[in-house]
Amino acid sequence: MPTAERERIYERADNKGWKKWGPYLSERAWGTVREDYSPYGDAWNFVSHDMARSRAYRWGEEGIGGISDNKGHICFALAFWNHKDNIIKERLFGLAGPEGNHGEDVKELYYYLDSTPTHSYMKMLYKYPQQEFPYNRLVIESSRRNRQEPEFELTDTGIFDKDEYFDIFIEYAKADQNDWLVTITAHNRSATEAPLTLLPTIWFRNTWSWGYEQYNSRPMLNGIANNQIEVNHKQLGKYKLYCEDADALLFCDNDTNSERLYGRPNVSKYTKDGINNYIVSGGKKSFINPNQIGTKASAQYTRMVPAGGSVSVRLRFSDQTTMTGPFDDFDDIWKNRLDEADAFYADLQKNVQDTELLAIQRQAYAGMLWSKQFYYYNVNEWLKGDPKMPVPFQGRVYARNETWRHMYTANILSMPDKWEYPWFAAWDLAFHTLTLARLDPHFAKRQLAVILREYYMHPNGQIPAYEWNFSDVNPPVHAWATWKVYEIDKEQNGVGDVNFLERVFHKLLLNFTWWVNRKDVSGNNIFGGGFLGLDNIGVFDRSQPLPMGGRIEQADGTGWMAMYTLNMLRIACEISLTRPSYQDMASKFFEHFLHIASAMNNLGKQNISLWDEVDQFYYDVLHMPDHNARLLKIRSMVGLIPLFAVEILDESLLSQLPDFKRRVEWVLTNRPDLASLVSRWHEPGKGETHLLSLLRGHRMKMILKRMFDETEFLSDYGIRALSKYHEKTPYQFELNSEIFQVRYVAAESEMSMFGGNSNWRGPIWFPVNFLLIDSLLKFYQYYGDDFEIEYPTHSGHVMSVKEATLLVIERLLNIFRRDDSGRIAAFGADRKMQNDPHFKDLYLFYEYFNGDNGMGLGASHQTGWTGLVADLIEYLYKYQTQPQELAVGTEK
Repeated sequence: MPTAERERIYERADNKGWKKWGPYLSERAWGTVREDYSPYGDAWNFVSHDMARSRAYRWGEEGIGGISDNKGHICFALAFWNHKDNIIKERLFGLAGPEGNHGEDVKELYYYLDSTPTHSYMKMLYKYPQQEFPYNRLVIESSRRNRQEPEFELTDTGIFDKDEYFDIFIEYAKADQNDWLVTITAHNRSATEAPLTLLPTIWFRNTWSWGYEQYNSRPMLNGIANNQIEVNHKQLGKYKLYCEDADALLFCDNDTNSERLYGRPNVSKYTKDGINNYIVSGGKKSFINPNQIGTKASAQYTRMVPAGGSVSVRLRFSDQTTMTGPFDDFDDIWKNRLDEADAFYADLQKNVQDTELLAIQRQAYAGMLWSKQFYYYNVNEWLKGDPKMPVPFQGRVYARNETWRHMYTANILSMPDKWEYPWFAAWDLAFHTLTLARLDPHFAKRQLAVILREYYMHPNGQIPAYEWNFSDVNPPVHAWATWKVYEIDKEQNGVGDVNFLERVFHKLLLNFTWWVNRKDVSGNNIFGGGFLGLDNIGVFDRSQPLPMGGRIEQADGTGWMAMYTLNMLRIACEISLTRPSYQDMASKFFEHFLHIASAMNNLGKQNISLWDEVDQFYYDVLHMPDHNARLLKIRSMVGLIPLFAVEILDESLLSQLPDFKRRVEWVLTNRPDLASLVSRWHEPGKGETHLLSLLRGHRMKMILKRMFDETEFLSDYGIRALSKYHEKTPYQFELNSEIFQVRYVAAESEMSMFGGNSNWRGPIWFPVNFLLIDSLLKFYQYYGDDFEIEYPTHSGHVMSVKEATLLVIERLLNIFRRDDSGRIAAFGADRKMQNDPHFKDLYLFYEYFNGDNGMGLGASHQTGWTGLVADLIEYLYKYQTQPQELAVGTEK
């Protein structure tokens, strides 16, 4: 019987009903491309953190632990004041890209602890220092450090050393679709009492200041006594925010303080920063509207929190008019929603037996659900500038995304990280959908469909990459994600959504054609797609023209495309079961795959191929302007990506697709050269299956030999992006007396390429690790237990591919699990996080991880693709019920 939460999910598949309201606020709108109206594209400085409290945003909003409706019109979030800072804590602080020694970096401690898919219950934690927040020290020390030094984090300042901080828990529960209950509980972790002002804040996104007639009318907030705020919005209607036992209600307008920022007259007397100025000035009433009206309002709760004690406040936001008090049924509703959340996860996690893994998985799910965001961007309007602005628009000398004027986005999207990456990234999003599909398959499917809609996808078929440059090239993983989401949905519901497959398939055809026409320069089925998301993995910046001219034929670009063809083949086969005409499309992708595989495995005109027989590994090929070619012998993830191109077709499927089967057999009979290179089609594997792969048994074993070598790719915590071989033996390329070098770097990037905030030269990344695991399990499906490999290489232990793959999963999970000494690798040497009872059970899902010690690096809340840890836990129990009983192999 489905749980109450599962039933709510299926009431409406889109973002309406119970999903109309959710955690859709960004955590950072300042420093983003959308808010940048500078002539030269200087986003980080056009609206800075210091300016953010005073400038109304055009395209989005931000807040701490905030919620909004699905179009971001009405927003609610929390602000705090510790009675020491010179500004209230209204938004999360972090370093702009140029300020950090490894790029942008949030400098706060906050954790997503729980959420249901409809957000009927949500919980997060913010840790707020009682002493003055070290804003300046974080900036100064970070600017002093170079790229070879680690980042200077908030805990490094010592601000938490004496436990002088508040743990502020922010919780929501829905009584109904438009009826929210809010509880804010602040725990004083210090040995002395401390003052705290809580400021639950409601406001309207500013739609009225930009000169568009249809948005000229202002919505209105109106205070009643000290405990109610009436909310009137033309599109959304009327609501009330009930503020139990508030000290006061404070009102201003969500309008820019042009006088402070630009020396120009203000439109509103009570500007966006009015509540901030009122609080920190000690209560100067000139900053807030005495009539208790405006477009931004806070309920003020100033409390003395006892040592080791806590205070709690309750609010309710509702469109309901009741005869009883708004808090009379509060506790009963709260308990019901919490019980329903526990019941939902008890059902979802029923296969997981380990209590530590249960906790890791549930927080990973919470992070995925909290990372939704309303993303609004009309590129054409943004490029032209608005009729009215706080300062006159000077135009754009550098018109970022000029060729994407068709884009008009106004959707709830899954974000990589709502502070560091508060904009969608196409290939990140594809990975998010796998984890989201287990929670809410409707939402996951919608994410894949919307990114391919005509108002996203370029008319030429390109999928937009990310806000800073929609034209960058990301790996083509959307077909893979589409098939995985389809499988997860089918497993949960017992029936596959073929209509979803068909809808997405047609759009992917356009994108596939773009790849073939734009990224196969010579028309020889070898691809060079740009950096492909692997930022600085190569000797050159692959997003830019080569300094010596020429071009690179990429092992990863070609591997990705081989994978793409097989994904499309599998989707076409599935659709063909009910729409037989799609067998023609299945045949088309089967043959296209054969030609890519042939190109990868054969010598080209320069007598050189992507596979190097000496090293038994795949490399990129550099074609020089003088027509000479050479292998770029870098042992990196680039050479492992061909493993991703694998698909299994079984006889039962083929027997239902007679036209496709007949065409396959004709091709293999008449082109034996292709058949012998690609797969042993006429040698069925385990369970009468057929293997389609770039790798036959020998080459696969050679690649796995390197991948499972602990002196190369295999870390104690997963598969590194670059072989550790290059630590002592860097790859060097000389050009005009200049040496270009690739050296293994286990942690943060030592280079400024891509802002210096991303490194694929050693760390462990979850998305590619997950793809490797998914591919290896497909190989096992074909080969079974008879195909044995040594794991780790040189250990003498021989086992099946499945056993080795599960042990890789164990290593990835060891990033988050406590080891025998009680340490969590992701926390590194941070004693507070390792040992403190108020820290040690709180997980952060980082962007990537140190290739040697598993420490978390990069964006600290990139639950998006690192949330795949939840799926790895499912894989562990699916393929081996008791993980502690994994075989270590037999020594030979």
